[in-house]
Amino acid sequence: MKNLKNIDFLIFDLGNVIIDIDIPLTIRSLKEELSEEDFHLAENFFLSDVHAHFETGIVDETAFREKVRSDFKKDWPDEKIDTIWNALLLHIPYERMSLLQELKNYYTICMLSNTNSIHYKKVEEILHRDCGMQTFSSIFDKLFLSYEMGYKKPDPAIYEEMIRQLNTTADKCLFFDDLEANIIAANNAGLHTYQINHPKALVEFFSNVQYKTIP
Repeated sequence: MKNLKNIDFLIFDLGNVIIDIDIPLTIRSLKEELSEEDFHLAENFFLSDVHAHFETGIVDETAFREKVRSDFKKDWPDEKIDTIWNALLLHIPYERMSLLQELKNYYTICMLSNTNSIHYKKVEEILHRDCGMQTFSSIFDKLFLSYEMGYKKPDPAIYEEMIRQLNTTADKCLFFDDLEANIIAANNAGLHTYQINHPKALVEFFSNVQYKTIP
């Protein structure tokens, strides 16, 4: 049985930890609107500066959409851009949210996510659709969102700033993420970590855990 008695903070990534995502769906949606000679634009979009700048709050929604129109040479309306951009967002299994509500009785639970304002608003719509819950702020004690913080994982600064805001030490935190680079960076920052590598991994992890004692 895993012992989490010395852990005070449980910190969860969003994509593929809380919500199932499939990035190729957005790439495919982009390609459906492009000629084959421009497919490389879609394939490289998630590696582009505009994507990184949007997720760290350097550009806002308006500037992001204008850059999309410019890069793809398309006069797409805002709604079309958002639909394509949100295509990668799938489902939030209720069992994950039920688990978080249970964990909240024993730990401070936080979200640490590389995300942006368009995705985040859509994910909260999916939260309501799939789980009947209105907002993540009603579930999580603290939200650390890259576009609000000005940093994104695996930048060490985002972990350092999170720990500072929580007024704790890294060894009191257990962090869940699906990407190895983010796990390695969190380990280097001193956090305990667990990599989520399949859809049932989070629920299975907590099926055999000794929770901390409530004073």
